[in-house]
Amino acid sequence: MEESLLQQFVKTFVPLFIVIDAFGNVPFVIALSEGMPKPERNKMILIAVVTAALVGLAFLFLGKVILEAMGISVGAFAIAGGVILLVLSVRYVLTGHIMDYIKEEMMAVVPIGTPLTVGPAAITTLLLLVNEGFHLYMVLLSFALNIMIAWAVFMLSGWFVKFLGQGGIKAISKVFSLLLAAIAVTMIIHGLDLVGITETGI
Repeated sequence: MEESLLQQFVKTFVPLFIVIDAFGNVPFVIALSEGMPKPERNKMILIAVVTAALVGLAFLFLGKVILEAMGISVGAFAIAGGVILLVLSVRYVLTGHIMDYIKEEMMAVVPIGTPLTVGPAAITTLLLLVNEGFHLYMVLLSFALNIMIAWAVFMLSGWFVKFLGQGGIKAISKVFSLLLAAIAVTMIIHGLDLVGITETGI
């Protein structure tokens, strides 16, 4: 029983850790908070993390109902989320940024809270984990821990810059963007499986 719970935790925690990509988002937090006083920067991070948590919880508890009401299958949503994530990850690999950011009061909500921390990939992953039979409380626990990790990493972003340097941060971000691209392809294939187009067993 303990081993089974541990396996469920690992299988729900790891995918969410990769798609939430707290470490990969550090460069964006640093860039968008540049020149901010520490209290204002901490407030921005808190708003971003709360936004990410609320978006994730909304889809975790209501996402399937919303999709069914709109006649959208989890598989179709997985394909759409995978395609969007693939485009974003490829864009970052090629250009060094995911989208053109405009510094404004709501930047904590968009883009840090969503879509960077909890976007199509994280939402789709939450839906898939529940759809694949994992206990809801286990998915919720893994998501909550990942949100807490994201908050801690964002709060320590200044330390990461000093320790790794801008070059190190960019290198880590590139690696995570490649992992995100791989996750995106897997998500698309899994979505195709769910809608019955392919049968890969992934």
